[in-house]
Amino acid sequence: MTAPHRSFRSFRRPVVAGLAAGVALSLLAAGCSSDASDGAAPSTTAARSTTTAKGAKTATTEAGDGEPTEGGSATTHPCDQGATGDLGPAARVPGSDTDWTITSFDGTELRAHWFPTDATDDERAPTVLMGPGWSLPGDTSVAAQGDVLFGALSIRAMLDKGYNVLTWDPRGFGKSQGTVEVNSPDFEGRDVQVLLDWVAAQPEARVDDTGDPRVGMVGFSYGGGIQLTTAGIDCRIDALVPGIAWHSLETSLFKHRTVKEGWASVLTGTGTQGNLDPHITSASRSGAEDGTLSAEDEAWFEARGPGDAIDQVAVPTLFVQGTVDTLFTLDEAITNQRSLLERDVPTAMLWFCGGHGVCLTDPGTTDRVSAASFAWLARYLKDDDSAPEVPGFSTVDQQGRTWTADAYPTKADREVSGSGGGALALVAASKAGPITLPAGNSDLLGTLVEPITPAPAKTAVEVPIRTAEVVGMALGAPKLELTYTGTAPAGKAPTRVFAQIVDTTTGVVVGNQITPIAVTLDGKPHTTTVDLEVIAQQLAPGSALTLQLVASTVAYATPRLGGSIAFRSIDVTVPVVTTLTELQAGG
Repeated sequence: MTAPHRSFRSFRRPVVAGLAAGVALSLLAAGCSSDASDGAAPSTTAARSTTTAKGAKTATTEAGDGEPTEGGSATTHPCDQGATGDLGPAARVPGSDTDWTITSFDGTELRAHWFPTDATDDERAPTVLMGPGWSLPGDTSVAAQGDVLFGALSIRAMLDKGYNVLTWDPRGFGKSQGTVEVNSPDFEGRDVQVLLDWVAAQPEARVDDTGDPRVGMVGFSYGGGIQLTTAGIDCRIDALVPGIAWHSLETSLFKHRTVKEGWASVLTGTGTQGNLDPHITSASRSGAEDGTLSAEDEAWFEARGPGDAIDQVAVPTLFVQGTVDTLFTLDEAITNQRSLLERDVPTAMLWFCGGHGVCLTDPGTTDRVSAASFAWLARYLKDDDSAPEVPGFSTVDQQGRTWTADAYPTKADREVSGSGGGALALVAASKAGPITLPAGNSDLLGTLVEPITPAPAKTAVEVPIRTAEVVGMALGAPKLELTYTGTAPAGKAPTRVFAQIVDTTTGVVVGNQITPIAVTLDGKPHTTTVDLEVIAQQLAPGSALTLQLVASTVAYATPRLGGSIAFRSIDVTVPVVTTLTELQAGG
């Protein structure tokens, strides 16, 4: 089944400030970098819109003078917002057929790339905005056929499907001016609002009302985060397909108050080509030095995660997330989608073996993401009820098989568990990772993430998990309870241990996921209960899983070492779902 496709006139979409997003990887862009001319813009300007409120958002075509005409479907959401009036001068870049310099709300000049379809005055097309990955300019390659990294949509493929395409260089990157503010709603979010104003004025663009283009957004990583930022402050967006995005930079980059130093070093290193806000480099530096963040840096990043502001997003949204993503893990998408489900907003979720990570198992069908993305856009941008249905939830297991359900299962119908104990010396030798890529692995991010990906540790406290004859999907967040006593030398670095679940039949950490656990090492007994990172692993007779507790990992900043910890009891419970449906090839 698909998420319900129906009118959502009853949805209330207040426009708010305060929604934000975060950072992602430079190599995770949907396409290629900009190669357009950098000539000076001529003095022509675009007219500044004075439209403010308007009625219910309905599908229309435009007569050519900025006024809508009747026609199309009315199965969209209410929106009382027209153009922002923030659009400044806009001019084509000399020597380029696609590039424009568009002046944003604060005078910052943005470089945008416009690829209209061959639409006629009577057949104006919906528009898709595609943001790039962290540090990259917008895609400008129209020669690419088919799909690109992660199953992202190419410009050529979207044009062939009948969409106009707009890409852009985010502020501070590429040929856009300004300072990188990490998808802040007050900066990058408002920039996209201005781009929407500009699109609405283009003769090829289908509009729902004056100043309101029929528009969807796609993109991965940084290009996924900007979708949630924009949809939280502007009701003119009609459909979202955020790929490997996040809920909060607090829960993703500072999990359990532990710096994800492996990714922080990668992100800061690739971002140096841009004009970065000083908080970015400051946080990366302190995280690498002693695993801490200043209160100011922490607050700055925390303010740039959607958090509770996800409740303001009421756009039909297909969340695409990676089962082996070690930067923005599965729980980030689950948390975001939960808000939409609670408010009956059309939504679906697709997991694939990829993302900010390396797939060490069978990835399965490689066109799942692009096929679902185009089906989602067809339903919610073109109102095409004949488009293929997108399952409410789908995932891939370690054998490459696809499993579906009407929605992400929030409750397990079975569980497997393990119990034990043991002592762990907090020494550098007890370390999870790095992996060694198997011969022949062709994952495009493999060599990049190899040094920061957890692997089974040789020195660890281990607890076998009794899988017995269970058949089903280990799906969700395993729960871990520890009762322990430990000591550590004085120091500034935090005291931590790390937990991961290993598939002992393959020697692979499930989903490449490892979870930091804060421990109090004062020589007194303590008990703590934590949820581990979400996993998706098919169980069958012969399956064998083991919990490992280790002192450190390549994924996170090194904690305070030199002490020891004795675990009096270790209890781990893994949720299992047996009601998923296997999707047969060609199904």
